[in-house]
Amino acid sequence: MPTKLLLAGYFGCGNLGDDAIMLGFVQHLSNTDFSVSVLSGNPDETFRLYGLNSIPRKDMTAVKKAILTHDCLVFPGGSIFQDVTSVRSVAYYSQLVKMAKAANKRVAMLAQGVGPLTKFLGKRMALQAYNMADIVSVRDPGSASTLKSLGVKKRIVVTADMAFLLPPPKENPDQETFKIGDMHTVGLSPRPHGKGKDVVNLFGGLARLLFQAKLMPMLIEMDREEDGPLILEISKEQGGKIPDLRKIQTPMQLQQRFVRMDGVVAMRLHAGVLAATAGVPALMVSYDPKVAAFAKLMDMGTAPAVAGLSSQRLFDKYMEFQKDRQKNQAILEQKLVEMTKLARQNIELIEEAFRPTATI
Repeated sequence: MPTKLLLAGYFGCGNLGDDAIMLGFVQHLSNTDFSVSVLSGNPDETFRLYGLNSIPRKDMTAVKKAILTHDCLVFPGGSIFQDVTSVRSVAYYSQLVKMAKAANKRVAMLAQGVGPLTKFLGKRMALQAYNMADIVSVRDPGSASTLKSLGVKKRIVVTADMAFLLPPPKENPDQETFKIGDMHTVGLSPRPHGKGKDVVNLFGGLARLLFQAKLMPMLIEMDREEDGPLILEISKEQGGKIPDLRKIQTPMQLQQRFVRMDGVVAMRLHAGVLAATAGVPALMVSYDPKVAAFAKLMDMGTAPAVAGLSSQRLFDKYMEFQKDRQKNQAILEQKLVEMTKLARQNIELIEEAFRPTATI
């Protein structure tokens, strides 16, 4: 009988990055050795889009039953152990770990992006959860350092984000760069951050400067709940509709759009990852250490911090970034091979753990 894995994360919640993590993991498992179910914010949608058996993530009675009927609780990635806004995220996922261990099930923390963890309760719950896990891997060295500083005693393997395992979009020999008229398109992936209208003004001003430079800005909705209203506000502040990509249903659809773009400017981490899998280097804008770490990991220069950043400076940074596009393209190709190999290690950790002779 196949080993039953129950996936936990921010899946089925309208975030393309988290769904990309889930799909990268599922698509690279051995089909005959494992069966997969998902704790989802929208089980019907997760089944309709991806054909995955799903359990409502907030129905704790159903969640407990699912844990009891599976062999391993797997967290395949994302920044779920963080307390930037509150400790609720850490509390929820820590509770799942406790439930799994109480039921004598294995727990695998894979490709984790850990932190920021700034509150006493958040740190304590994360420490307990990771020390109870049977397998721990992280997607970047910074996350490994965070776990060690918390006091996690488990072996920590540094791998890479599972979204790197998504296959590149299929090539179409007739496909041209996405243009509106004679204007090449630049994808913009903002996200809400801080108070006031700093992000609205930053990306609205950038869109205006790009248009003046004969480039077409294209706002990208990575998170259905958070980014949609922000995109509408950016357009409103600029006095008219800026072209956008909204209600994209799957990461693969977004990959197909990225491959036709001239460039990308992204606050969203997985906008950068998915653009990379489509062969497009992204200029990252850092609102969180994970974004700066990703830019450094991909050797794509220093990600400017969003705090105090002006539209003009960001525009200048992008134009400078594009001057090195050929060099960045060559770096990206090399880094994609490296990241895919590292991401594959997450799959190997699970496969090794459930071989008949394996012991943890």
